[in-house]
Amino acid sequence: MNSAILHFISPPIPYFVDCGHAYYGVGDTHIDRNCLGVFDLIVVRKGVLPIGENGNTWEIKEGEGLILLPNGHHYGSAPCKTDTEITWIHFQTFGSWQMCRDTNECLGNQLELIEAHKKAVFLNHADACSIFISKYMKLSLKAMEALDTFFQQDHEPQSLRNWKRQASFQLLLQYLDRDHAPPADAAAIRLAEQIELFIRQNYANDITNSVLQEQMNYHPNYLAKVMMKVYGMTPMAYLQYYRLEQSKRLLLQTPWSIARIAGEVGFRHTSHYSTCFSKKEGLSPLSFRSKFAKQR
Repeated sequence: MNSAILHFISPPIPYFVDCGHAYYGVGDTHIDRNCLGVFDLIVVRKGVLPIGENGNTWEIKEGEGLILLPNGHHYGSAPCKTDTEITWIHFQTFGSWQMCRDTNECLGNQLELIEAHKKAVFLNHADACSIFISKYMKLSLKAMEALDTFFQQDHEPQSLRNWKRQASFQLLLQYLDRDHAPPADAAAIRLAEQIELFIRQNYANDITNSVLQEQMNYHPNYLAKVMMKVYGMTPMAYLQYYRLEQSKRLLLQTPWSIARIAGEVGFRHTSHYSTCFSKKEGLSPLSFRSKFAKQR
């Protein structure tokens, strides 16, 4: 199923707003509205829902879903030909997002979107990651089960129900994110995540392509290929990126010297650390500390 991909950066994770059911008889059409202000996930539980957004049209069948954009024009593209039941979930995000033609376009724009996100939500020293969700999708059994939990909580008090629905929404996002990729991409994503996890757990140590080859049991060229596909950089480039990100935390949260911070995150030479940091951030480690950290 070919579909555009919605690419969200987190944290913060997109958050739940509201949910409900809607029913359409034969001849009924979806409501016409403009700029709803939230994302609208529509899942058809029975029948077929003809729907349009900004000139594009879909016929959403049972077990399928569509995410309508917060700034779009949504409307019924034709009357329903059969009795139709839908579940809808409204959600929103404070973070950066974009819609891409396919996964490759998402991955190609990933680093730029993450950097813009960090500046927009003041996450200068925090890790950020991507969530990929197909705009038009066939929901897996796990995703449908997660969807059902939203309405199993109707008997709960409102305060408790809202907490549980937020947790249910995050679980649903996980399934939608995992389900969007075709098998070939899914295998590459899993391997790239293993590389990323190893780097994250061992970044202060001496990591080389040979070390990664021994750990992952793949040739360095293939490891570089999957990392480029998923993270937009080679393993060695990601290692340097992650070391610099960790150094930001230490610059803001400790009074340690630049030399000590360089060593703590895996740089052998302070001068090399300072050069890499300045090239990436546009200011030196000391200037970064002065700009963002309260004077001690």
